[in-house]
Amino acid sequence: MRWQNQTLDADDGALPGLGRAGFARTVQTPEFDGITFHEVLCKSALNKIPDESDLPFRWTVNPMRGCSHACRYCFARGSHEYLELDAGTDFDTQIVVKTNIAAVLRRELTRRSWHREQVALGTNTDPYQRAEGRYRLMPGIIRALTDSGTPFSILTKGTLLHRDLPLLTLAAREVPVRIGISLAVLEPDLHRGLEPGTPTPRARLDLVRACSDAGFAVNVMVAPVIPYLTDGGSQLDELFTELAAAGASSAVVLPLHLRGSTRGWFLGWLAEHHPALLRRYRPLYRRGGQVAPEYATWLRERVDPLLRTHNLLPEDREAPRTEPAPAPDTAPQLELFA
Repeated sequence: MRWQNQTLDADDGALPGLGRAGFARTVQTPEFDGITFHEVLCKSALNKIPDESDLPFRWTVNPMRGCSHACRYCFARGSHEYLELDAGTDFDTQIVVKTNIAAVLRRELTRRSWHREQVALGTNTDPYQRAEGRYRLMPGIIRALTDSGTPFSILTKGTLLHRDLPLLTLAAREVPVRIGISLAVLEPDLHRGLEPGTPTPRARLDLVRACSDAGFAVNVMVAPVIPYLTDGGSQLDELFTELAAAGASSAVVLPLHLRGSTRGWFLGWLAEHHPALLRRYRPLYRRGGQVAPEYATWLRERVDPLLRTHNLLPEDREAPRTEPAPAPDTAPQLELFA
């Protein structure tokens, strides 16, 4: 497999008693039934984002590839195909773990060329997925970033972050630290169908409260909003009410994006559980991965007044000068393909 190339020329950080040259170990344990871990030694930890990307950061760190959260809509699924694994079940169950990433990151952060730019964690796969409980990579990563004076952000669905809150609180005294929690589905049955490996919505609300109580301004990613399933006005209002009560400082709302292999994986789930919606999705995603502009505008007009009502509108979002007319309770009727 191509990921085996990551094991060459690594010189530190392997798990105790394991060889370094050409290192790769496959692990299955009873507490992670159905999941296989591929332990590798990475040669680099910092990933540079292309300059043309419209993102508020230029560097990321990804301790793992693949994710046991098993979110049907995960945009990162296609990255597993580069490893000669499939973007469906393999992405959910074949997890590549960079066991030496903290040591490699610490070395990279000491280079003269490093200018202490913002580093983002959780932009591809979740650093606090269940495997973090086994491998404990994040404490070393957090310490390396803090000791080097590098500001960082974390985006997660994983309540394992509770474990590191004391460490993150100490880090925030030295460098800017931003915490984001992803939560877009409150309804229990829909949550189990869409993101079966994630902590419950209630557990994530408790995490928002814990982070807020620890002094962090928590931004919640309400993403993705699933057309016709989670975009109802009452659904969004209930979610924002819960987020505000939990102490969230802001929320960012993004519609479902169906790029590459994620499209087929998600639509397969939709066909099985909500087949009547398939015909309605064709015009919504007629341009590929991005949702139709009409829907994106409709969703924003619905969401912005609710965010203002619950005091969750991000500071960098300019509020409209006048209150928009109430959005209709149903999504716009787009012309269907023949």
